[in-house]
Amino acid sequence: MPQGVIVKALSGYYYVLPEGADLRTATTVTCRARGVFKKKNISPLVGDVVTYELTENGEGTVVEIFPRTSELIRPPIANVNLVVLVFAVTEPVLNLQLLDKFLVHIENTGIDVLLCFTKRDLLTDDHAPESKEMTVSELERITRLYEGIGYDVLTTSSKLHEGVEAISQRLKGAVSVFAGQSGVGKSSLLNEMISGVDLETNAISQRLGRGKHTTRHVELLSLDEGGLVADTPGFSQLDFMELEVEGLGSCFREFAEFSEGCKFRGCLHLHEPSCKVREAVAEGSIADSRYEHYLLFLTEMKEKKRRY
Repeated sequence: MPQGVIVKALSGYYYVLPEGADLRTATTVTCRARGVFKKKNISPLVGDVVTYELTENGEGTVVEIFPRTSELIRPPIANVNLVVLVFAVTEPVLNLQLLDKFLVHIENTGIDVLLCFTKRDLLTDDHAPESKEMTVSELERITRLYEGIGYDVLTTSSKLHEGVEAISQRLKGAVSVFAGQSGVGKSSLLNEMISGVDLETNAISQRLGRGKHTTRHVELLSLDEGGLVADTPGFSQLDFMELEVEGLGSCFREFAEFSEGCKFRGCLHLHEPSCKVREAVAEGSIADSRYEHYLLFLTEMKEKKRRY
């Protein structure tokens, strides 16, 4: 039976790229899934490696899904080995709390992550009087913070065509997914990296400070430099339903080296005596913003747990 990878899922149909075919030139096979998947509460996902059988009308049926190496719930996609987390430096204003929330979700999956700060051309000069926008020095400070934690950080400007080559090289040979809130320039960036496509983009609503949802479904696209990438629906609301309270600390990379020295096993780094994480915060080894966001997320998770 032929094998392939699901490159698009839409309205109950799965578009399968045959094994060994080039996504830029090959025709995908339009498939339905076998009823047995529904009975087992299994949904095929974009990125799944599958076997399929052809039907008389030239379409196909997905008959087997191979084991996944990774799986994301939002966006729903399988077998990704890199998440590109895209945030604009402004329009909308860079929200570090939301950035850290995305990072927690990605860390929980164990998938590698690349931070991409877009719209670098909109940075404000440091000497601008009483500027409320992101300045050059502030972005440099944020970049140093996250690089110090261990994240790769790249900045881009689609308008100036800057940073696109660096991103393309980083994604070469990978199956990656672009994630982040709406209006940050994900589709604009991908338009720079993929010849012959024109992904819909929308300007930021100045009143709301966020973009319209321009991407409606998850779909794998072929990059000019090689590799597959998914443009995904933008979203700004995340919950922690799939993460336990005790596991939150492990999703903050910089906590690891200190938490090993905590007096109590399973320390939540709140009020426990001899907590090395809190000591590291006090000494400046862990950024105040990161610890504050940890506490916020912990409170949110506990409240959700009580409700459910």
